Amino acid sequence: MNKLKLHTPDFIQANIAKLAELFPNCVTETGDEHAELKYAIDFDLLRQELSGVIVEGPQERYQLNWPGKREALLTANAPIAKTLRPCREESVDFDTTQNLYIEGDNLDALKLLQETYLGKVKMIYIDPPYNTGNDFIYEDDFAENTESYLQRSNQKDEVGNRLVANNESNGRFHSDWLTMLYPRIKLARNFLSEDGVIFISIDDNEQANLKRLCDEVFGEQNFVSTIVWEKRYSPQNAVKWFSESHDFIIIYAKNKINWYPNLLARSDEMNARYRNLDNDLRGVWKSVDSTAQAGHGTKSQFYVLTAPNGKQHTLPNGRCWLYTEPVLQQMIKDNRIWFGADGNNVPAVKRFLSEVKQGTACQTIWKYVDVGHNQEAKKEVNDLFPESTVFETPKPSRLIKRILQISTDKNDIILDFFSGSATSAHAVMQLNAEDDGNRKFIMVQLPEVCDEKSEAYKAGYKTIAEIGKERIRRAGQKIKTEVGRMKNETKPDGSVLPLDIGFRVLKVDSSNMKDVYYQPDQLKQGDLEHFTDNIKPDRTAEDLLFQVLLDWGVDLSLPISQETILVKDEQISSFTVFFVDGNALAACFDTGINEAFVKELAKRQPLRVVFRDAGFSSDSVKINVEQVFKLISPNTEIKVI
Repeated sequence: MNKLKLHTPDFIQANIAKLAELFPNCVTETGDEHAELKYAIDFDLLRQELSGVIVEGPQERYQLNWPGKREALLTANAPIAKTLRPCREESVDFDTTQNLYIEGDNLDALKLLQETYLGKVKMIYIDPPYNTGNDFIYEDDFAENTESYLQRSNQKDEVGNRLVANNESNGRFHSDWLTMLYPRIKLARNFLSEDGVIFISIDDNEQANLKRLCDEVFGEQNFVSTIVWEKRYSPQNAVKWFSESHDFIIIYAKNKINWYPNLLARSDEMNARYRNLDNDLRGVWKSVDSTAQAGHGTKSQFYVLTAPNGKQHTLPNGRCWLYTEPVLQQMIKDNRIWFGADGNNVPAVKRFLSEVKQGTACQTIWKYVDVGHNQEAKKEVNDLFPESTVFETPKPSRLIKRILQISTDKNDIILDFFSGSATSAHAVMQLNAEDDGNRKFIMVQLPEVCDEKSEAYKAGYKTIAEIGKERIRRAGQKIKTEVGRMKNETKPDGSVLPLDIGFRVLKVDSSNMKDVYYQPDQLKQGDLEHFTDNIKPDRTAEDLLFQVLLDWGVDLSLPISQETILVKDEQISSFTVFFVDGNALAACFDTGINEAFVKELAKRQPLRVVFRDAGFSSDSVKINVEQVFKLISPNTEIKVI
């Protein structure tokens, strides 16, 4: 029985709870004057969250700590001045696909995507480096403040400088790995919807550290489970200790009370256990025990049961009937109790298939017969790339498909920012083909250079990203052939089958804006004539469009069309306009924009419109733009770059 509090509310704990929603990593345990543990705010970490420089000040508390943790937190929060540049020639169905493949450092990509996909991703799956001593990890530069970080980030990083070997002889072996992963996991949490979930593959090397890290980022209360995946089908004999047959998949929810796994489909083997021995009109059934342990029963559940043929059934020692006698007799009358074909068997309850859940709960041990193993994964990739072995350590698509089945619905967004060979994209397309889904994927992969001695390099694939993109192309075509249809093709009844096997390639690059745009104080009076246009000369109109989409938080997978608009002023002029998602956004980055064109575009009444700041034919035209739209399309939001 609970006691009345008899005191006013504890506002401190209420405030801690509010801060925990924003900064779960800042909630810790501490001892009070009575040496009792209670929740408290780690003010050092909170100050670091709100600071652009490294904050010192450790104190004794329960926490996961390592050299470089504060720097990792700083870099997670530091801004960057980069963009995503579209690459049509490497894409498939660029204008219509809803899938994205982002090539570049995933830390940069996660920062660039924050505003657009904040709270919109239903499931994240990642397979980060396992830190086995042979892995390469991302080398992030933390030894700088926010201002210098921003300045440096205007320059494009060279691929070769982004990875370093994390050998076990390195004194910071675990620390380097945690420092690499921490900001990425922290940023990833922001993408998840309130009913979203993340799955992370890992082995024994860092499983304990990864769980502690995720406890801090997501909150210990949002830990869901650890899956044990049987990754090998045969033992390895050439080992010193044990033949490792498993990996782990750690699961955390954004908010555990809002996420529950979907049931898995019942197998034919499960359904085969149901038969209809007495031709019951309610369908097939199976018999289950009609007794329970005696300790769980009441006095009314102990009695001698009389069967319809007069035979009396007594209880075994330590057992009681599942139901009271009146209830059980009513079930006998309703033909829900089975006494065998001759009526003399021990009574059993008939469990009808039509009355059980049309699915089964997912277990925490996943057998390779159900979700695949490493050899199956390699064969799957080799079948797509018969010319050579292009990737050594893929995951089987059946494994990712199982994750998709229990964690997503048909229209959800899936993110994988350690994409590798793009197994996740393959699994998304495959499941969409099987259940008529319209799931959308976002893959992120660093263009990590392949070893020049590898088969992949000899086959012409210079980076892991090239392998991933080609796998999606080939897997998409294979799935298309197997199902015999493509996106927007229809069934005989006329309904649409939304199968999207395309992807839009975007590459992380330095900003489209000249450096002076970010550091105007460095501009000298004599340089003014060189900076009348603040956009880099090598950037296209489509490059600018995608930076606008990022800045405005517009979905990067929306359909894009391009139209040439002719207007007559003093002469006939033509202007190229990008229309995003119909009329959601109109963008024109041409120069020489005149008032006649502005009026024509305003007649389209776009929700948003953007121009180049230096694109107007005169100052008077630039000044009149807002007035023109106010008269013709008053609800349009106008911006310039």
